[in-house]
Formats: sequence, C-alpha cells, structure tokens
Amino acid sequence: MSRLDVNRSGEMEVFARVVELGGFSTAARTFRMTPSAVSKLVARLEARLGVRLINRSTRKLQLTPEGTTYYDRVVRILDDINGAEREAAIGAAPQGRLRINTSVPFGLHRLLPLIPAFLARYPGISVDIALTDTVIDLLEERADVAIRVGPLRESRLLARKLGESRMVVVASPAYLAQNGAPQAPADLARHNLLGFCFSKQFEGWPFLDGKGGVMTVPPIGNVLISDGEAMQQLTIAGTGLARLTRFHVDGDIKAGRLVPVLEAFNPGDIEAIHAVFLGHGGQLPARVRAFLDYLVENVRLD
Repeated sequence: MSRLDVNRSGEMEVFARVVELGGFSTAARTFRMTPSAVSKLVARLEARLGVRLINRSTRKLQLTPEGTTYYDRVVRILDDINGAEREAAIGAAPQGRLRINTSVPFGLHRLLPLIPAFLARYPGISVDIALTDTVIDLLEERADVAIRVGPLRESRLLARKLGESRMVVVASPAYLAQNGAPQAPADLARHNLLGFCFSKQFEGWPFLDGKGGVMTVPPIGNVLISDGEAMQQLTIAGTGLARLTRFHVDGDIKAGRLVPVLEAFNPGDIEAIHAVFLGHGGQLPARVRAFLDYLVENVRLD
C-alpha cells in the first residue's frame, strides 16, 4: 500500500487513545467508531510495521516493548502536529508546552531566573522544567531542549553553545581554618576531596605541575554525590574541597561562603554549556526556536 493511501497521523491518534484509555471500546466511543473497527485499525498498523504493538487479553491490553517505544514517539509527533497547526492558525506565534531538561546548578543559578521574562515575552508558551544531573534521552523523556554541561557525546542531536565556564577548586572558610589551605597539589593528599558518583569525575582534577605540563589528582574523600547543587551545599558546610564550575559558585565566592584554592596551579580548563535538541529534519517548532534564541541572548556565565 502506498504511503499516500495511509492516514498515518489518524492511525497514530487512534493507537495513542487506545493506550491512554486502556481499551478498544473506550477509544472507539471517543472517535465514534465501533470497537471492531478500532481493533482492525490497530491490527492493520501492526501488519504494516511488522511488529506486535499490543498484547491482547480478555482483561486488559499491555504494550509490548516495541509498542512502548512507538507510543512514546507517536505522542511527540502528535504534539508537534498540533503545535504546528496552532502556530499556523495564529501566524506562527510561539505557542504550546515546552519541555526543558537541565542540570541542577544551571537550572537554579542561570535558567530559572530567566523564565519569568521569557514567559512574559511569549505568553502562549507554557514550560515543563526537569532539573537533574543525569544525562537523559530526549526522545524517551519527550524533552524539547536539554542543557548539557561539559563535552558533548556523539549523537544525532543538534546543539547551540550558550557559553563556557572555568573550573575552580573551592572550600569553606571554616574548613580551611580547621584543616589549613593547600599550598600545592601534593597537599591535597591530606584533604577530603568531594567527588561525583559518575564516570566523568574519576578522570581526576587537573593542575599545573610547575614544569610546563599538567598533572591530575584523583578526588579521594568520604563523599560521592550525583548532584552538583548538593556538592555545593556540602562544601559550604565544611565537608571538604570540591571542584565546580565558576558560574555555579561565583555568588558564594563573592559572599565569602567559599574560597578558591590552588588558583596558581589552575590550568584554566573550562566546561562548555550547550543547549541540545532534536533537529526534526531541519525544522523546529516556533516555541523551541524562540527558547533557544532567548537563551543565547540572555544566558550569562563567567
């Protein structure tokens, strides 16, 4: 059957409603169809795709793994179609729900302060913001934009650079008063170094070695943590030394809550911050394009 003979968006909408309502009969009432017609439509969809999407029993319907993947993508596609129609109807003004994923530090210190003015500029947009230091799959999480700090992995995602921030080792005045300030990287062996419990951290902290090269010090201490904001709070509380982005702790340094250490040995390495997103064949919903432009215009780092 030619693709032109298949109403794929209609099939997707019926399939999604079957999943969300949990049955053919309830979905059929929504579309003013018979249950058998809905069942045949789903069966025809499965035949065309060559996979079983739903396991049927007398009591309930259950998605197969392939059905779950297909459903997640269908919901996103239908949302984009609805958004495109809304935008076209009002002259392409940005509108609809914008799903944003960001690291906790960037979210709290840079993104959230910008949101009120963004929403005032684009009153037709609503935002759904998730703060996590875990790298997510945009398709699985149905996110429009994710903010990534650090090197980007190879992927199909597109990216816009928002800026970069220098790394800095910090400690609280109370910790330094009790334990002394390290004068050279070798002194860190006598200090408690807070680390992240994901692989990137185990590369070690880089320092100038005084001979024109760079040495690394493994962050050995009694705390591993997955959240940069929590590490910041532990450092302020005097638990140990941490190595964080300057934009994250700049306010604490200015307020005297944290003190940079070993700056003479800082190699000046930076973390780049990008907004990553799916390209959709080169086309972006107006709400996503407006948000990306707004970030580039307003985000200030170091």
